[in-house]
Amino acid sequence: MEGFLYQATIYLLAAVIAVPIAARLGLGSVLGYLAAGIIIGPALHLVGQETHSLQSFAEFGVVMMLFLIGLELEPRALWNMRHKLLGLGGLQVVLTGAAVMGAGMVLGLEWREAMAVGMILALSSTAIVLQTLSEKGLIQTQGGRSAFAVLLTQDIAVIPMIAFLPLLALAPAEGAALHGASEAPQAVEAARSLIDSLPGWGATLVTLGAVAVVVLSGAYLVGPVFRFIHAARLPEMYTAFALAIVIGIAFVMTLVGLSPALGTFLAGVVLANSPFRHELESDIQPFKGLLLGLFFITVGAGIDFSTLFGDPLPIIGMAVGVMALKWLILCGLGLIFRLRRRNLMLFTLALAQAGEFGFVLVSFSERLSVLPSELAARVLLAITLTMLMTPLVFILYDVLSRRMAEGGPETREADTIEDRGPVIIAGIGRFGQIVNRMVQSSGFETVVLDHDMTTIELMRRFGFKGYFGDPTRPDILHAAGLQEARVLVAAMDSPEAVTQLVSYARAQRPDLHIIARAYDRPHVFRLYKAGADDIVRETFDSSLRAGRYVLENIGLTEFEAAEAEKIFFHHDRKAVRELAELWDPEVPTLKNAAYIARSKELQKDLEAALLAQKTDRDDAA
Repeated sequence: MEGFLYQATIYLLAAVIAVPIAARLGLGSVLGYLAAGIIIGPALHLVGQETHSLQSFAEFGVVMMLFLIGLELEPRALWNMRHKLLGLGGLQVVLTGAAVMGAGMVLGLEWREAMAVGMILALSSTAIVLQTLSEKGLIQTQGGRSAFAVLLTQDIAVIPMIAFLPLLALAPAEGAALHGASEAPQAVEAARSLIDSLPGWGATLVTLGAVAVVVLSGAYLVGPVFRFIHAARLPEMYTAFALAIVIGIAFVMTLVGLSPALGTFLAGVVLANSPFRHELESDIQPFKGLLLGLFFITVGAGIDFSTLFGDPLPIIGMAVGVMALKWLILCGLGLIFRLRRRNLMLFTLALAQAGEFGFVLVSFSERLSVLPSELAARVLLAITLTMLMTPLVFILYDVLSRRMAEGGPETREADTIEDRGPVIIAGIGRFGQIVNRMVQSSGFETVVLDHDMTTIELMRRFGFKGYFGDPTRPDILHAAGLQEARVLVAAMDSPEAVTQLVSYARAQRPDLHIIARAYDRPHVFRLYKAGADDIVRETFDSSLRAGRYVLENIGLTEFEAAEAEKIFFHHDRKAVRELAELWDPEVPTLKNAAYIARSKELQKDLEAALLAQKTDRDDAA
């Protein structure tokens, strides 16, 4: 017990000290965790062999992260990514694996060894890349979405890789089964033995059955259980159930030989439309962060610097060579799939490293005798070094990105919009953000567009989705789902842009309900003519509230002030509709005699209505 408490204290203190320092220096939390692991491991030897067993436990952070990402993706969004999953992701895995295999054979590796190393190094780090993209608010950019599609394809590709590696073994290795020796309960071992003994078609049916159980449970079981737990009014039960979902799915996937990360991601996608999505997300988030941090610490603590310093050039050369080779392949694929400038740079730099699943495949290959121990150790070190360099690569991206931004936002390529929702919000400044928060908090999906990249990046840092692009461009508006949306909110700062957007949207969708932000009364008139259904002057409601406060503090009761506010509101709306018919954009307001005359009459009507209220108040007193 004392040993466990000692180790826990060391790991937590290392994270608490190193990560804030790294964040303050702008290095990111991932590099801080890796540095903490190096300090307590190879540098000070405060931790020992338990690092490897902890790593298997800490990999659960990756599983939880994919579950949370799945919660953010609707099935339709995943279907829209199919071309990137099969095309971009599939080509990356195949081309990178073949290129590394060819390089390995040129350097003298036997073809089986070279093929195994190619498969291992074709993978990238899901944990580091997604964690860093999320921290920097880049996950919703075109480059970030493309990187995510490739990472998801790689996670799926781990399954056939594990199935294929035994075919490369010269002879069956004792104890080389996928599950390996374990201390699992007897019932679990019996189930594993039964699955392993099934013929190919039987194992396939069991696998498909496990996937079906995950999908059906997410669709039909989670809701009733959540309502049952809610009746108990015990908040900790929400957390227990959220953990049970993730751990249970991971167990089922592992039992049938599938990736637990893939299974939990699938469950997250199924639950993306669930009303309990936000509850699940808030319950899982703290565990995901801690376990991912622990995983990165164990990676840093597991670096064998004695082997590295004993023969550094081949290992460093392997790490740098792998990153350079992957960068070239990713750059070519990115250009083919129309990634440009910052998005292309983000995509190529983000995925150039090897990944954490490489540790699993190297260990499996060594047990199968596909890779000799010495080569396996070198590959593990190369994987670790590439992961260690990745946060530095993201810092390089930040530097280059700032230099590329000198042309201004208008020169940047618009994001690829892959989401759909019943509400499109064009403009996410001080006006649109309140509308977006209220609609999303009420459980409805929105598609947010804005032409200011700084605003979009700030929004992403607070966990809100948004896409960079000019909402007045027809192609961007249609990509956001103009033909399927029920409501369009035109909330941009520019009155001209709002009017242009309303005119185009009304021409395309006569049935669409359009809510528009107006700068002043003349802008209201233009928006009426453009076809807006509801028009909100950006300062009108706040001015009404301020006027009500004035009345409350000069003698009126709250009820009386509220009644005066209501009278003014309804009168003003009626007046605006009437004056809109008299307003002529070609005639200055001061020279529009009919407009001025009717405006004076309406003002007298308002004064009469408020005076009548005052008379009634005095009579009642």
